[in-house]
Amino acid sequence: MNQLVISADSHAGADLLDYRPYLESRLHDEFDAWAKGYVNPFADLQAPEATRNWDSDRRLRELEEDGIVAEVLFPNTIAPFFPMANLTAPHPAPGEYERLAAGLRAHNRWMADFCAQAPGRRAGVAQIMLNDVDDAVEEIRWAHAAGLTGGVLVPGVPPGASVPPLHSEVYDPIWRTCAELGMPVNHHGGTGAPGLEPNPVSLAVFIVEVSWYAHRALWHLIFGGVFERHPDLRFVLTEQGSDWIPGVLKTLDYYYSRFRSGDATAEAKFGGPAASRLSLKPSEYFARNCYVGATFMKPSETPLRHEIGVERLMWGSDFPHDEGTFPYSREALRRTFHDVPAEEKTAILAGNAARVYGFDLDALRPHADRVGPSEEELAQPLTELPEGATSPVFNLETIIRAW
Repeated sequence: MNQLVISADSHAGADLLDYRPYLESRLHDEFDAWAKGYVNPFADLQAPEATRNWDSDRRLRELEEDGIVAEVLFPNTIAPFFPMANLTAPHPAPGEYERLAAGLRAHNRWMADFCAQAPGRRAGVAQIMLNDVDDAVEEIRWAHAAGLTGGVLVPGVPPGASVPPLHSEVYDPIWRTCAELGMPVNHHGGTGAPGLEPNPVSLAVFIVEVSWYAHRALWHLIFGGVFERHPDLRFVLTEQGSDWIPGVLKTLDYYYSRFRSGDATAEAKFGGPAASRLSLKPSEYFARNCYVGATFMKPSETPLRHEIGVERLMWGSDFPHDEGTFPYSREALRRTFHDVPAEEKTAILAGNAARVYGFDLDALRPHADRVGPSEEELAQPLTELPEGATSPVFNLETIIRAW
């Protein structure tokens, strides 16, 4: 049989003016004025590549050529009234919230329609904001009813933000609703970092630090007791790599032990009250509640899969981004998984994503038989890197990251 491949990390969005019908009519004039003056800052959202984000037929054709039959869809294009993509946009000030929230609602409604064009093959992710928890809960319930099986994208909270940190209990209605509805909570790389200043040093520092800021959500939710209070919550860390996880879990377990030592350690004076409310070690919460959208996994990451948990890892192509594996996903899979046993390979490439996001593997099987890479193909080591490939998976020099 051919390998069934699901991308647990892809990106899509509407062409700018196509969001207009999804906005409340009271905002149409304001949208028209904003759109007229908007200048797109991203090369990958300009013609001719941009149509990959919203042209359903083109998208299916190119993904099938790449051996992929289904995908989880995170945002990519610019939602109405946003200065930049939502992943890196700052939390809005009170006077900005209403129209930015309306822009995200427009994106979510477009996404539901886009997923409906390829039933069973797209799991759309709904975007929310944290400024108004009641609004967020209402949008989560709408997304569930609309069939956005990709769950919810929760933004990070950088230091000094205008909203409480993610460990705050003010967000409990969000976690409770997602657990109740079985909606995965996604936390994507690129979110949670401080404001990006447009100068050469800031851009370099951003690339070095951006994943670490996204990782912070893990220990915020653990020590904030979110997984303790909501044991059925599924939390997915996407496009942040996976090689950092074993070391971070050991570090968190170390601090947990020190926090729980009574008066025997200095750390207990700081972390004791929070740790006393937890019944499990951080690594145990991770093993119960967390998953990893490991995206373009590198060969250096696969030896760590048992420490992380084979049942926790999900591969993604990051289509259509430059750092993604398209149009060389078959080569990327060979490079990383050629010596991984078939059962583990199937779990990481399809089974885990199906379990988290509700894909029907039986329904997808005919597509995989038609376009998927063969088991024999994926078992062949990649001896020559594809010319012009820009994904990190093809970098000859790989490291195990400290964060």
